[in-house]
Amino acid sequence: MSLTAARPDAPPIPEVPEVPGPRPAAAATAAPDLATRARADGIEFVMALFVDLTGKPCAKLVPIEAVEELQSDGVGFAGYAVGAMGQQPRDPDLMAIPDPSSYMPVPFIRPGLAIVHCDPHVEGEPWPYAPRVILKQQLARAAELGLELKVGAEVEYFLVERGPDGALRPADPKDTAARPCYDARGLTRMYDHLTEVSKAINGLGWGNYANDHEDGNGQFEQNFAYADALTTADRVVTLRYLLSVIAEQRGMTATFMGKPFTDRTGSGLHMHLSLWRDGEPVFPDAADARGLGLSPLAYSFVAGLIEHACGLQAVLAPTVNAYKRTGASSTRSGATWSPRTASYGGNDRTHLLRVPDGNRVELRGGDGSANPYLAAAVALAAGLDGVRRGLDPGDPGATTSSPLPPTLLHAVEALEADPVVSGALDAAGPGVAGYFAALKRDEFFEWHGQVTSWEVDRYVTAF
Repeated sequence: MSLTAARPDAPPIPEVPEVPGPRPAAAATAAPDLATRARADGIEFVMALFVDLTGKPCAKLVPIEAVEELQSDGVGFAGYAVGAMGQQPRDPDLMAIPDPSSYMPVPFIRPGLAIVHCDPHVEGEPWPYAPRVILKQQLARAAELGLELKVGAEVEYFLVERGPDGALRPADPKDTAARPCYDARGLTRMYDHLTEVSKAINGLGWGNYANDHEDGNGQFEQNFAYADALTTADRVVTLRYLLSVIAEQRGMTATFMGKPFTDRTGSGLHMHLSLWRDGEPVFPDAADARGLGLSPLAYSFVAGLIEHACGLQAVLAPTVNAYKRTGASSTRSGATWSPRTASYGGNDRTHLLRVPDGNRVELRGGDGSANPYLAAAVALAAGLDGVRRGLDPGDPGATTSSPLPPTLLHAVEALEADPVVSGALDAAGPGVAGYFAALKRDEFFEWHGQVTSWEVDRYVTAF
């Protein structure tokens, strides 16, 4: 979508005072190297972890006796076997190089276990198809403008099990209310699971500040403090892993599928975005005539997100199922809580971009299947394009906004037509955007080629 109103030149990045808002995670302090920390913590195995383009977590367990080799050389993977990483069987190994700043003991999963997030390399160079590498490259582009992206993420998920017929159902058989959101009884029945997760992430220093039952039966959300974009993306990946393992230990499945139930609310990955300069936020402006408390730069950032919204959706909602969420017209509770158009407004959850206060904007297009590294990278690229061009989004709540793509195929086509979004995927090297688009197009047509029970029920005797 093209925006009709634009300022002739982008505004300078203002110096602004500290404004109260959501509290950030505690700042990281200088720490010893990975091997020293692991030995001091009594770690027996380090899980060297990264994700492929689809968000699949991949890892090797490295014994403490080999931690120095992990630290110096990384650990090797056959890249084609990993999954969506842009490799063929003939290609050289991916070497997962650990980032010591991401190291964390996780004794609540297994005593003596730690996790460290890694940057895949090939023949000594960062691999351009690695999501963490892509985000780091995009963050470096922002740093050239003197800007840092901070992100808060809302991870929604369902706790489910399969019935005798194989169908999904909430793991709590008593979770049947038509409007279960915030229900104290449903929350209490899952108390052991939720409190175990809360204690785990607080033990990691993430600042868990709320845990609640969401709008769908069996759906929950556990919140933690915002941080720099890379740290938050690492934490989303870690939390999904922790949730999956902790749920399995209780005989449940934690699913981040965008829309596991036809008649119930889907799961989002909402991202609260803010730009900072020299440790100060640049979004707030108490003198904002539009009343949202945003600076001219923040409005340009919002305008960039709206301008590129359709292309963004291929990354924010990267599965066939995701469009059952954004395309839903109703649910049992009466609301879908998912955007259908590229609009923005104040504290209004029907918009793609919600502005709860002047400190941040909430991007609500992503669902639980989104790769957090890629989602942050493309959102940052889109917003910075608006800043560079001095775009203006118009008045809040404008009714002229474009509809979001109705299917994954439409979103892929929008991605391919958008040089800013595709360029963000290609930030660490060319070819990634085309590879990702082909992967998702194949996924769409694989689904489209299936004969479903809906088709049989509708057509078998219809003619």
